[in-house]
Amino acid sequence: MTEEKIESPAQEEATEDFAAMLAAHSASSGRLQPGQKVSGTVIAITGDSVFVDMGIKVDGIMERKDILDAEGKESAGPGDSVEAWVIAVSPQEIRLSRSMSGSGVAALEEARDAALPVDGRVTAVCKGGYTVEVLGKTAFCPGSQMDASSGDADSLVGRGMQFLIIRVENRGRNVVVSRRALLERERQENLDKLLETLKEGDTVEGRITRLAPFGAFMELAPAVEGMIHLSELSWSRVGAADEAVSPGDLVRVKVLGISKNDKGQIRISLSRKQAEGDPWLDAPERLSAGAVVQGKVVRLAPFGAFVELLPGVEGLIHVSEMSWAKRVNKPEEVLSAGETVSVKIKDVNTETRRIALSLRDAEGDPWQDAAQRFAVGSTVTGTVESRTQYGLFVTLAPGITGLLPAGVIKNAKNAAQFSKLDKDDNVTLIVQNLDSAARRISLAPEGSEAAASAEDKAWKQHASAGSSSSGNGMGIMAQALQKAMQKK
Repeated sequence: MTEEKIESPAQEEATEDFAAMLAAHSASSGRLQPGQKVSGTVIAITGDSVFVDMGIKVDGIMERKDILDAEGKESAGPGDSVEAWVIAVSPQEIRLSRSMSGSGVAALEEARDAALPVDGRVTAVCKGGYTVEVLGKTAFCPGSQMDASSGDADSLVGRGMQFLIIRVENRGRNVVVSRRALLERERQENLDKLLETLKEGDTVEGRITRLAPFGAFMELAPAVEGMIHLSELSWSRVGAADEAVSPGDLVRVKVLGISKNDKGQIRISLSRKQAEGDPWLDAPERLSAGAVVQGKVVRLAPFGAFVELLPGVEGLIHVSEMSWAKRVNKPEEVLSAGETVSVKIKDVNTETRRIALSLRDAEGDPWQDAAQRFAVGSTVTGTVESRTQYGLFVTLAPGITGLLPAGVIKNAKNAAQFSKLDKDDNVTLIVQNLDSAARRISLAPEGSEAAASAEDKAWKQHASAGSSSSGNGMGIMAQALQKAMQKK
């Protein structure tokens, strides 16, 4: 009787898994090509060889001298990560090298054919580029093929760096190398690796590498940059990139988009302000009506001044809210851009994102204690503000004006003296009446009689003049604010 061996489902599954893993390893090693850059972990150092685990079936082998520093000490050991170039691939091993070494035409041609980087040293600046010593030969590197960010040409002389050999002719007498081609290859490899995980909406960190008139560039991976437009650097108004960031700053950004331009180049758009969050979300908790806060004047308009209270959160001071002491026709008369001021919040509207501010209320209403400072019957001294057909308006204190009616002047014993008074002249009078609610103070020389009807007309004229130049109440202020915010 013949016994048949029957494999269990578990055994079949294990066999299939092993076969799949073997195929995957074989496929992985098969994809490696000479000139490809790889990374791995050092697993052993034996004699003159370094064995590297690259996560595939076949280990990589590199010469021990590749990990020696200038003092001859090993710069990597078991467990350390290393990067190297593939110089040869076989079923038994993968030969690795940090860079091409050796000398002679054969070494040059081998490095060219395998697209391996070679160590070189810039020896001089010449017409059209640089002379470079590589593998015992003198080579030429065109200026356009050098690292664009290396700075002044003379500063490169004497520096050691890696190059790709792109031409070997006349038995090594004509050798052309390129630094740029190597950097572009490394950049493309880093970009491809980055794009495997990076997607729109991600939040990442990186350092600012350089500034431009239109924004700032941030490094997302070695030699791979994304651009933060000027409008995306901050919620505050930014006129130049250096107002928000500096090269070397570590910033957090949100990926707005990944696209290709007309030349097929990848463009990664970033936003710093969106990574920080919308400042209006917590503005109501930090800014409440009635509070007095400090802010920075960011710009002036014909109808008022915009003040930044928080990064990205601005409010408007209407011209009618700028001073108790005088009528303000233009905000430039009181404020200037960049100035820090204290303001009182009159209203916060989160739906329209508008905040109404008052500069004069932050200083305090001078009429609040006017009844105590200018009691009826007391003697006061003021300055003539203006003369009208209804009498003299006299400034008693910043924001407080009294009226000496024309009828009172006419009936005064020394009427001629008052008739000679002109603007900015000092005068001493008696407080005849005070109405804090109406913001009116009636003045008179001692012993004079009141002229109520004339006084009432004069105050109406005075109020009308103020309204025509400074606005009359929240109605006009609201309209101006609405127009201003629509222009923003």
